[in-house]
Amino acid sequence: MRQLLIAMTLAAVAAMSAPAMAQRAYTPEEERNKAIVLDFYDQGLNRKDFAAASKYLGTYIQHNPNAEDGPEGFRKFIEFLKAKYPQSHSEITNVLVDGDFVILRVHAIREPGTRGNAIVDIFRLKDGKIEEHWDSVQPIPEQSANSNGMF
Repeated sequence: MRQLLIAMTLAAVAAMSAPAMAQRAYTPEEERNKAIVLDFYDQGLNRKDFAAASKYLGTYIQHNPNAEDGPEGFRKFIEFLKAKYPQSHSEITNVLVDGDFVILRVHAIREPGTRGNAIVDIFRLKDGKIEEHWDSVQPIPEQSANSNGMF
C-alpha cells in the first residue's frame, strides 16, 4: 500500500512538472486590438453607448446580412437594442487574437430569463480601428442532443 501511495505521488508530481501546452503570447499590437474590441463590445452592446463605442469604428464593413455597413449602421443597431431590448446583455466567454483579427465567443441574452444566443463575432482591425465584422448567431435550444452545453 505504501509503495502504491509513493508511486501515485511521484506520478502526480511528474504530471504537474511536465510542460503544459504552450500558448503563444500576444504581441503588443494584438493586446491593443483585443482591448479595443472588448471595450467596443462593452460600450456598444452592453452599455448601448454609441458615442463611446464609435471611437473604435473605421469603415466598418458589415457581413451580417441583417445589418447595414458603416458607423451609421452600427448606430441604428444600438438604437434598436435600446428601444426593443434595453436589458440585453452579452457575456464574452472566449477571446482569440491573430494579428488584426479578434474573435469572440459570446453568450448574448436579449431578455432576462431567456436562454439567448451563442455568437461568434470576428472583427478585423487596421490602425486601431474596427474595419470589418462577421458574425454567426445560433439560438440556444431548450433541449440538446448532448449534455455538453454550448459554453
